[in-house]
Amino acid sequence: MEPMKIAVVGATGTLGRPVAAALEARGHEVRKLSRRSPSYPTDLTTGAGLQDALRDVDVVINASNGPATRARAQQAVLVDGTRRLLEATAAHHVCVSIVGIESIPIGYYGVKLAQEAAVATSGRPFTIVRATQFNSLFGTALLKLARRRIELRSSARFQPVDVTEVATAVADAAERAPLHGTTTIAGPEVLTLTQMRAGRGLPLPLPLPPTIGRALRSGGLTIADPDVRGSITYAQWLALTRAASPP
Repeated sequence: MEPMKIAVVGATGTLGRPVAAALEARGHEVRKLSRRSPSYPTDLTTGAGLQDALRDVDVVINASNGPATRARAQQAVLVDGTRRLLEATAAHHVCVSIVGIESIPIGYYGVKLAQEAAVATSGRPFTIVRATQFNSLFGTALLKLARRRIELRSSARFQPVDVTEVATAVADAAERAPLHGTTTIAGPEVLTLTQMRAGRGLPLPLPLPPTIGRALRSGGLTIADPDVRGSITYAQWLALTRAASPP
């Protein structure tokens, strides 16, 4: 494949970093966009720097994220910022999203659905890559609890996936022709939160609002037949993480 010019928005984030690294390893010219980028400083909330950063690119990968608890800021980054990206270039837009967000009634997922809609109705060539939750999303918190001899208990079901495998799937989508649709990647197994505990200790039940709890217990954030199924299990991730940072 001929090398492409690919802009990665959110290139300093949990997913953006391995995506940029995977593309560089394949020989592509990668422009790493973020507010603190030394080469391509950009701000999705104002549009500053986007025209210069996206000039002549073949693909834009949108791995941006908004503040976890501020709905207005999430909207400004993920929805309004995505529209600014789409207006700034006609390049293939690869949008990273989440499996099952239409099933779970929480504000952040509603914003992600609005972001997907902005991409799908833009008239630009696009691919949406939906992934299940990263191993680190659960494991980092559960390891901290385990060190305090606490284990979280919940029958909520998830399908954790390794971030490096998601990065590979996103890089693959960038190299392919636009789908004008959605592709999915998920972890190799479905686990309850109880099964993902990082150690034994005092049981701590996780209270959830009834509607959200029912949706999670029924596997609303899992997918039986993803387009890509990861091979790294949560247990393998946990063992590697423990080995890298022993207590």
